[in-house]
Amino acid sequence: MHWTFWCLVAVLGLALIVLITSFICFLMVFYSASRKVLEEDEYEIPEGDIYEVYREDMVAWTKSIRSMPHEDVEIKSYDGLTLKGQYFEYDADAPLEILFHGYRGNAERDLCGAVERAFAVRRNALIVNHRAAGPSDGHVITFGIKERRDCLAWIDYAIAKFGPEVKIVITGISMGAATVMMAAGEDLPKNVISVLADCGYTSPKEIICKVVKDMKLPVKVFYPFIKLGARIFGRFDLEETSPIEAMSRCSVPIVFVHGDADAFVPYDMSVRLCEACASEKKTLITINGAGHGLAYPKDPKGYVDQLNKIYDEWNIR
Repeated sequence: MHWTFWCLVAVLGLALIVLITSFICFLMVFYSASRKVLEEDEYEIPEGDIYEVYREDMVAWTKSIRSMPHEDVEIKSYDGLTLKGQYFEYDADAPLEILFHGYRGNAERDLCGAVERAFAVRRNALIVNHRAAGPSDGHVITFGIKERRDCLAWIDYAIAKFGPEVKIVITGISMGAATVMMAAGEDLPKNVISVLADCGYTSPKEIICKVVKDMKLPVKVFYPFIKLGARIFGRFDLEETSPIEAMSRCSVPIVFVHGDADAFVPYDMSVRLCEACASEKKTLITINGAGHGLAYPKDPKGYVDQLNKIYDEWNIR
């Protein structure tokens, strides 16, 4: 009896340690607290020295979209969250680009320059706040797992709002790129004419393991706790699908973009994604010297010129 009691105590103690560690990992990796609403004279710029170089550009883009005519829009997610975005019109008859931001970002911060870029390739722009980001509902970031279903919901919204003949391009940067790639592995309506994936990762597991390794932590020890935290506290399977797996089912034309100086999501990930993609029309644009998420700020003209050339060759307008 004495031995049995202490075995039970040990098992319960171990289970408690596992739960606590998984919860801490969940909070660090997936949880998003309530977001601050910025004042008119406040501008959110990503943290890090590589972004300071482009601070003036980012502030100018933010001021621009704040002053531009736009429509605030929202949808309900499949699980009841209110997701919010902003619609900017280039031309009523132009194709629509639906754009998704990166991890722990928001539409204004990560996509302020993307509105200018969308207009430069003659498209309307709908910039979307992911679940658990900006003014959208939710507190759990799922690295594109649930967000891909939100992407499909935004596509349905666009078709209902703009008509059954509207042409749609789904675009994302970083986690947003992972989101649109995973959505591209689903059964998309014919309205979706192309995908643009800027600096996306191959899988949630691979990018998380890469970051854990960069932090000088043992991947084999911490990743199981991160995965368990997602399952127990986030209520999702981190390995349910992945961009590189979805690419094997992708049939729509897709443009990958990546800076070859990206120290966060390695450039090689886009190379591998492009190689894995089953679409007959696919290409990778490399922006020399661009860090993570900085392909357009680094070379706006080169970015747009290459996109226009590709879209003209593919007759996607």
